[in-house]
Amino acid sequence: MLTRKTKLILTKIFSFFSVIRGYNIWVVALAQYLSAIFILAPEKRALDIILDWRLFLIVVASTLTIASGYIINNFYDAKKDLINRPKKAMIDRLVSQETKLKVYFTINFIVAFLMFFISWRAMLFFSTYIFLIWFYSHKLKKMFLVGNITAAVLAVLPFFGILMYYKNFYEVIFAHATFLFLLILIRELIKDLENIEGDLISDYKTIPVVFGEKRAKSIISILTISTIVPIYFLIEIYNVGYMDIYFYLSLIALLFFCMMLWKATTKTEYLKLHFLLKFIIVSGVFCIVLIDPSVLFHGKKLILTHSISIY
Repeated sequence: MLTRKTKLILTKIFSFFSVIRGYNIWVVALAQYLSAIFILAPEKRALDIILDWRLFLIVVASTLTIASGYIINNFYDAKKDLINRPKKAMIDRLVSQETKLKVYFTINFIVAFLMFFISWRAMLFFSTYIFLIWFYSHKLKKMFLVGNITAAVLAVLPFFGILMYYKNFYEVIFAHATFLFLLILIRELIKDLENIEGDLISDYKTIPVVFGEKRAKSIISILTISTIVPIYFLIEIYNVGYMDIYFYLSLIALLFFCMMLWKATTKTEYLKLHFLLKFIIVSGVFCIVLIDPSVLFHGKKLILTHSISIY
C-alpha cells in the first residue's frame, strides 16, 4: 500500500505531466530525428545523425523549451482554463503557480547551458525562442490573428533550429514546413471555436470572438483548401517517395474535416475536429519514413549507408 505522502507526490507528478503535456513532447523529439534523417540532411548516414551528440542536445533543448512554454502558457491561462477545461485545470492546480515558475526558469537555464556547448548562435536562437514563447503567452495570445499566427510559427520553429544546424536550405523543406504551418494554424482556429466561451470572458480577441463562428468557419475552410498548394508541390514537384500516399489521404481527411466543420455547433464537435487535425499531424510524423520505407525492412544495413535524393 502506498503511503499518503507517496500518493501526494505521484499525484503532483501526474499533475505536472499534464501541465507540460508530456504526451506531446516525445512526438516532437521523434519528428525532429525523422526530419533530420529523411528531409533536412538526406545526404548524411542515418547512423551519423542518430549518434550526433550536438543534434541530441538540440533535440533535448527543443523538448525542454516546449515544456517550459506549456508551463508559462498554463500559468497565464489558469483562469481561462477553469472555464474551457475545468477537469484538466483542477488537475493542473495541484502544482502551485510558484512551483511552476521555479521549474520554468530552471528549465530555461538548462536550455541556455546546453546550447552553450553547441555555439553562440544556438544559444541565441533558443534564447529568442524562449522569449517569443513567453511574449506570446503574456501578450500576443490575446491579440486578433497575431496570436494564432505566432502559435503556428512557434510550433514549427524547433525544426528550423535543426535546419540551421545542417544548413541545408532545400525548397522541399519549406513545402513541408508550409503544410505543417497551415495544419497548425487551422488547429489553432478550431481551438478558438472550442474555447470561445472562456475567450469571451477573458477578453481574448480571437477570430470567432471578433467575427463570429460563421466567419471563422469560412476562414478555416479557405486555409484548409490552401493546403492543396504545398501538397501539390510535395507530390508533383519534389520526390517524397511513398509519403505521397500520406498526402493523398490527408486531402481526403481534410475534405471530410471541412464537411464536418460546417455541421459542428457544440464544443464536443469542435473537439473531435481538433483531434482529427492532431491525428493528421502526428500521422505525418510517422509517415516521414515512407520517403524511404526500405529502412523499415533492412534497418541495420540501410542505417549504415542511408542516403536519399530529394529531387
